[in-house]
This record gives sequence, structure tokens and C-alpha cells, in this order.
Amino acid sequence: MSNNNPSFHLTGLIAAPFTPFDSKGRLKPGIIPKIAKYYKATGVSGAFVCGTTGEGASMSNEERCIVAGAWRDATKGTGIKLIVHVGHNSLADCRALAAHAEKISADAIAAIAPSFFRPEGIDGLVSWCEKVAAAAPRTPFYYYHMPSMSGVNVPMVDFLPVAAKCIKTFGGIKFTYENIMDYALTLNAAGDKYDILFGRDEILLSALAVGAKGAVGSTYNYAAALYNRVIAAFDAGDMKTAAALQGESMKFIQTFCNYGGMNANKAIPGLLGMECGPVRPPMTPVAKDKVAAMKADLEQLGFFNYIRP
Repeated sequence: MSNNNPSFHLTGLIAAPFTPFDSKGRLKPGIIPKIAKYYKATGVSGAFVCGTTGEGASMSNEERCIVAGAWRDATKGTGIKLIVHVGHNSLADCRALAAHAEKISADAIAAIAPSFFRPEGIDGLVSWCEKVAAAAPRTPFYYYHMPSMSGVNVPMVDFLPVAAKCIKTFGGIKFTYENIMDYALTLNAAGDKYDILFGRDEILLSALAVGAKGAVGSTYNYAAALYNRVIAAFDAGDMKTAAALQGESMKFIQTFCNYGGMNANKAIPGLLGMECGPVRPPMTPVAKDKVAAMKADLEQLGFFNYIRP
């Protein structure tokens, strides 16, 4: 296996930004610099834009390019790395998004598998990824493994060596799945050459225990300070504190899941002065009274104290 740019790595907590919309569902990119500033203050190392949390699948290519450009402007000179998700059911659209990401000097691109007509097996998936990555030949490429959304589920430990051999710019995998055994095996196979980023915030500690060095998640948008405390406690060998802090994050996640899941999660930045607006159809926005009730529940749990930088 070879790495086109062995010096490039993604580590630490990478937030998956919510795409800001106004009350009518139109893009509202003006809030992005404020979000980027919050990332810097809370120890976020990167932004993974237009992915699942960013509702990329509900946006046009033109909108996705606008959002990616706004994030490029907001992260310049901050040290925050920009990863642009370019996944799409259309290969032509994937490649157009990849080419645009390279044009604006994104630090990396990523793509989830197409979810309607799906690649067949590992060879089919690698072939698809290779075609996407080739549209951005100077930009590291990461495969976005999320079987719950794509319906594509092959062992990443088997995918990794084939992808590394065939994709010149292969940088690693965003692993958003609960299969810790496959994650650990893939991580071990990757060694120091490739990044295997963990994508389940609520069980981050499980990934740290098998060697994770980087993670991508939606709750890092506003709670990175808490998760960095989890990491610090783990690194210090204080598993009791690390587990307790991870348990607090589980309570917060369970709370917004009780109010609608991702729909309610998108309302949380607004409680911190970074209003990102409603989700787009087919998802349904959470009513204001439910947002207020969720805020009260979060306050009772001490949420706003835990996430302070």
C-alpha cells in the first residue's frame, strides 16, 4: 500500500457542520465564520462539510459548492482543515463536486457510496471511489463508510488494501458504524499510513480504546470541549473519568434523540447563538415549543456547563 501524500493526516475532533438555512430553507452562509470561530475556541481540528449532518443529499450541486466555498473562506489561516463531502448518486455530479473542492483548495474530499444503484462488492466500490477521486488528483480522498445510510456494507479491513492500491490519493476512511471489531482491524491494517476516522460520537471512547486518533461527528459542532476532556482523561489513563464524561455525552444525545434525532440536534447550535435554521424536507423541523422543552431538559442535565471551552 502507498500513500500519495504520507505527510497528510487528519486527527483530533472533526465537526460535521449543519448547513445553515433561513426560515424558508434558503442557504444562509453568513453564519459560517461564527461557527468556525467557535470551532477554534473549542478545539475542533477540522470541518467535514455537506455530509449527512450537513444535509448534502438534500442540496443542489450549486448550493454545495457555495457552502464549501464559504467554509474555505472561514477556515483560511485558522488551522482548521476542510474536508468536503462530494458523495452523490450520480458519478458525474460526484466528480464535479470533487473538482470544485480541489479548485478551492480543500484539504481533502470524501464520498459515501451511492445508495440507489449500489456498487457490487469491494471491487465495485473501489472502482466507484477511484473514478470520484480521479477528478481531484491532488487532493486526499477518504471513503465515507456509513452502511445505515448507504446500504453498502463490506468489511473495511478488506476494502482498505484494495482502495490503497487503486486510488492514488487515498487518505483513509470515515468509519461511521458500530462494528468496533472491523474498525479495530482496519485501524491496525492502516498503521500510520492512513487515517481511520471514527464517526459515532456516543461511543468515541470505544474507538479510543482500540487506537483511534481522529473522529468526525455532529455533536463536535458544539460539545468538542467535552469530548476533548474524554480524550484527555483517556490519554492520562483515567478510564473512570473518561467513561463518566462519555456517559454524559450519551445522556445529551439521548435527549435530542427523544425530540426527533438529527432534526432536534440541528436546533442546539441556535441555543448557543449560532442559529442554523430548520432541516430540509423530507425531514421535519422541530417545533419551537419542543426546542424549548429540549433546552430545559439539557439544562437539567448540566449540558451547557459541560460544553464550555
